[in-house]
Amino acid sequence: MGASGRQNVDDCRIGLISDTHDYFDPSLRKIFQDVSHIVHAGDVGRPSILLELEQIAPVTAVMGNTDYDLGLKDFDWVEVGSRRLMIHHIVGLPVPETQVSQHISRGRADVVVFGHTHRPHRQSMGGVLFVNPGYAGRRKAGVNRSVAILECSKDDMRVVFIPLDGSVSQRM
Repeated sequence: MGASGRQNVDDCRIGLISDTHDYFDPSLRKIFQDVSHIVHAGDVGRPSILLELEQIAPVTAVMGNTDYDLGLKDFDWVEVGSRRLMIHHIVGLPVPETQVSQHISRGRADVVVFGHTHRPHRQSMGGVLFVNPGYAGRRKAGVNRSVAILECSKDDMRVVFIPLDGSVSQRM
């Protein structure tokens, strides 16, 4: 908060989620309770998943490779605070495909949120923060489930990965 007691326009907490695959984990209500926006990076499943998330905070979501008839875009953008986020399901790091790179540079993204790999990931490249919150679907043997919170201030962005299966959070 600023000196006047009001929240600084640069400060924000954004919930990041991907790969729910038709499952809404009840713990998401508590995890995302104080975020100003939720970004879903695809493979949503039923439309009711997005409706559940919208009961917590406004949602921006994109189509994943297993989604059909949800009316979502392949690429989408959201501005929260002073940060501009691009959302796309498959990014292809370490070298994003040409179409993804063009969207990032044309849209002047601060953050790219993606999914698909089912693994949490955070990496800065060329002044852009790339974040995959991980897999948030049903429990599966050998797959760790997680979401993330993007914490923004005027000078910094941090990612907090939050396991959905009781492990300890990891700040990056």
